[in-house]
Amino acid sequence: MSELNDDNLKEEELLDEEEDEINHSDKMVGLFSEPANTFGKIAQLPTKVIDWLVPLTIFIVVLILSTVIMQTNPQIKYSMMEKQMQSIEGNFNEAVNSGRMTQEQADTQIEEIRTRMEEGGMAMLIPQIIGILIFTFIVFFVISGVYFLIAKFVLKGDGTYSSAMVAYGLPFYIASIQVILQVIVAMLMGKMITDLSLTTFLDLDKKEFVGFLLSKLDLFSIWFYVVVGIAFAKMFKSENTKKYVITFVVVWLGFSFLFYFLASAFPFLGFLNQ
Repeated sequence: MSELNDDNLKEEELLDEEEDEINHSDKMVGLFSEPANTFGKIAQLPTKVIDWLVPLTIFIVVLILSTVIMQTNPQIKYSMMEKQMQSIEGNFNEAVNSGRMTQEQADTQIEEIRTRMEEGGMAMLIPQIIGILIFTFIVFFVISGVYFLIAKFVLKGDGTYSSAMVAYGLPFYIASIQVILQVIVAMLMGKMITDLSLTTFLDLDKKEFVGFLLSKLDLFSIWFYVVVGIAFAKMFKSENTKKYVITFVVVWLGFSFLFYFLASAFPFLGFLNQ
């Protein structure tokens, strides 16, 4: 009888575990419908690599496809090239004014650069695709580490680095939707865009302070970081979700301001303000 009872207990435990387990598609749906409840359930279970690897991989694929689509569209490619050429010509004009080169030398090099850009095609896309693949993974691991340190030691949460990877990684489904919509808007507007903020729709320059400020008024970016805050609160066993949400939104804005001022002070760091 005791053996039968033990078997029954084991079966009940297995059934309980199956009921508690959530498959990845349920987690994806829950991310959009009820993130607090979804991450609360995920926090009670062992972390899974699939919960950050799949959304991150999908985001990278979407990002690569969007880059190919936008850079092979003639109208978008032309507007993007003209914007880059304006920046390049500005640098050469500074060199001419400072006496580092003559106007004739500047004109020759500008023309060569324009020719290379027009004839580049796939040869220019391949390095970009490789860069997106490598850079996105590196940035993901680094930011997950920074957020882990903030949640663990600043906010005194109870979680691991793998918990941070899931909390930061699963919301990349939101980022993927944002990129898809950016491609649609870019095709409609006929120009390269990097976000869905007021700066984009008002056609302002992110290098200008007003343009930079309005670039933070992006509903998808705000949504992403609010969900990240909720995710970290639940994954790090905190009852104070609001504290985590405020912290991660402030961290996002804080780094944005830091990168803006660095890019303004050191023009070669301009990529930080993209």
